[in-house]
Amino acid sequence: MDLIPRGFEPCLLAVLRLSVGRNPGTCLTDGWLPRALARTGHLVRAAELVFTISDELQQSSELLELVKTAADAGDLYGAQALAESIPLRQLQDQALVALVPAWARAGDRDRAVALAERIRYPHNWGRAWAMLAKAVADSGDADEALRFAALADDEVTSYAVDGTEQVLALLVEVAVTTGDHDRAAVLADRVEDMTRSRNPAGWSEPRALAAVLAREVSGGDLSRLDALLRTELGPPVGADATLCGWALGDAAGQDMVLEGDLDDNDARPLSSRSPRSSRSPLDAYDLAWVLDAVDETADRDVALALADRVEALLGTGGSPEHDVLLRSVTLLLARHGQAERATALAARLDADLRMGRQAEIAGELARHGDLEGAEEMARPITDDRARARALIRVVRELARRGDPGRAEALVSSITDRWARDEALVAVVRELARQGDPGRAEALARSIAHRATRARALAALVELSEPSHAFRLAAQVVALDGWGTVLPLLERIAPRAVATVVDQMTS
Repeated sequence: MDLIPRGFEPCLLAVLRLSVGRNPGTCLTDGWLPRALARTGHLVRAAELVFTISDELQQSSELLELVKTAADAGDLYGAQALAESIPLRQLQDQALVALVPAWARAGDRDRAVALAERIRYPHNWGRAWAMLAKAVADSGDADEALRFAALADDEVTSYAVDGTEQVLALLVEVAVTTGDHDRAAVLADRVEDMTRSRNPAGWSEPRALAAVLAREVSGGDLSRLDALLRTELGPPVGADATLCGWALGDAAGQDMVLEGDLDDNDARPLSSRSPRSSRSPLDAYDLAWVLDAVDETADRDVALALADRVEALLGTGGSPEHDVLLRSVTLLLARHGQAERATALAARLDADLRMGRQAEIAGELARHGDLEGAEEMARPITDDRARARALIRVVRELARRGDPGRAEALVSSITDRWARDEALVAVVRELARQGDPGRAEALARSIAHRATRARALAALVELSEPSHAFRLAAQVVALDGWGTVLPLLERIAPRAVATVVDQMTS
């Protein structure tokens, strides 16, 4: 602690050992550390830690995450061996499902097929084949992709289970990727019909119908969304504080029954299928997810057309679900330069929420290039914390766009010292990126709060030559412990993760 600030260049691994205590808690056996070991080539060590967990369900869940991490890191053989050691067969199945597309993407399609055929439980078969179909479609082999997609469709048709909608939504993507847009439309209709008939509860992210809508709307096709939002689905906007008949947050439509056989309905066009529920299968969370999903993929005209529809739906109710939808459309408008409309919508919020929303609007204006408008909106905000949050976003965006001088000048207008320090981290990073490491380091050392100063120096670790990066990393450890810098050391000193774990267990 005394030598490092004086410029002594220590052994970084020794500094880590000195800084690590011997009370690891649960973080040693679950969460980030075992996965960091797997990412840095220490999968066996990671598995050893996880196998010390006594609860079989928790142990299997952590092993599943290790399998996914190892596969993402390219260690497919290790990942498969670990998958086969998972005690609970259902989670072992899930691990095999995750490995099926990974092997296909790695070019070993035969192994991927063999794994798919080894999956025990029927409710996992459809998803495995669908994920394989998507991986193969992405590689450009349309014929094989369609063959695997047909297998997936056969499975979910013969064995309908929870998650069938998600499999069908994935098959929509396969159909689009292979150019079969008619098939994509038929599959999307089936997703909608199944959502109407079953109205699956829960917090799937996202629900399958929302994913289908997001894909269609992103391509400029709002016809399905318009059909779902027509007033014949329920009372007009504003009646009984509903949106087109939605009781927001309510599991609407659970009492609905489709006439006839579902499979017969699936093949028919949307307009000729059986009578629908009198309530929309969408809820506010679904529609908010669609707004967020299309924001980065749809062009401006489509995004604003979607915002028009949602704005027309918004009544004057004040439920939490209403606020979720209001937030999404407000930010969508801000991202497309519609500051006045976004601000007018934010004015509908309670006073204690309004300033925070204005800060978010300012941040989105900045992120999408309207820096002057963002600063103009941020400065009059009367709530100190909200104003500081907005100005931090503007400073970060100025720095990201290559103007650290203007960003640093704006920092001086932030009255809260912690917030000023927080904003300077982005300026430090950009100065270093532009080739002024001396100025960047001096600015980092001017930050008062130790933890924030440590993060600023950690940002320099990524952008420095190896020898200087190690010295800076040691200083970060001395300031704020090993946790701040270890994610960076995964790349420049992979042995560091194992060093920390060894010290915690010694």
